[in-house]
Amino acid sequence: MVNYTDRLTLLMRDIVSRVPALSFIDMDAVLVFARFGRLRTDGAFATCHALGLPASEPGYYFWRDRISGQITRRSDWFVTKSPSVSINGQRMNYLISFALPRFCDQSLDYSRKERFYRRSSDAWVAKLDTVVHELYHIDPQQNSIRRIERSDGTYAAHCHGPAFFEQVADMVTAYLDTSPEPSAYDFLQHDFATLTAAHAGVTATSFRSFPSYPQRYIERLPEQPPTDASFAAIDVDPWKTRRVRAHYTEADLHVRQFTLETSRRWPTLRAERAA
Repeated sequence: MVNYTDRLTLLMRDIVSRVPALSFIDMDAVLVFARFGRLRTDGAFATCHALGLPASEPGYYFWRDRISGQITRRSDWFVTKSPSVSINGQRMNYLISFALPRFCDQSLDYSRKERFYRRSSDAWVAKLDTVVHELYHIDPQQNSIRRIERSDGTYAAHCHGPAFFEQVADMVTAYLDTSPEPSAYDFLQHDFATLTAAHAGVTATSFRSFPSYPQRYIERLPEQPPTDASFAAIDVDPWKTRRVRAHYTEADLHVRQFTLETSRRWPTLRAERAA
């Protein structure tokens, strides 16, 4: 079977070695994994998850009376933190997830990037564009999601503005202009059904907690800030202790086989870091 996340990781390594704008990326600190995403449904093809975001400022949840607008109850104060992921002793700065099989069957038609690719033979490049798109989200400081700078030097409120798609397309072209070996990207030229038939199945690395994966979590402040007079009469909901994972390692990975309708753990393969 073809391991799709292994192939994607190798492709990303080739891209960052050939595209100067992405050469700062340390692929040893990027883990590629798969999530399930059905064909012909809405949703992202891929997502970049930053693990280096600092803890949030302290905050709390609150509830208001619908009529008066007064706050009637609140939660304890908490902060939001990022989990840590270490694979064979190497701390990950980013996770990049791909939705299978949805990613495999995307096209340029009616997409925001269609206008940058003119030839009908470019259909498969929609997938290459998505791969570069997620790499471009990695911040040069490698601790957050990249902020996109406008022509006037200010930062755009959204990271998916027109300039972003154009810059990604320029990097895709720059990569292809280096004449990479077709073996680096040829798997992108096939849809999911073709890959499945050619390789007797499609597998990918996922987290054992599938469909869950490492995400930001909330943690109650051990020392609650003093309550001012305006909050003295507001009820505080009892804190519900949640089981959260703050640390992940290679032991939390496994390999799954993906089909058109579902996925299942593939018991005969050992989950390893894509290299």
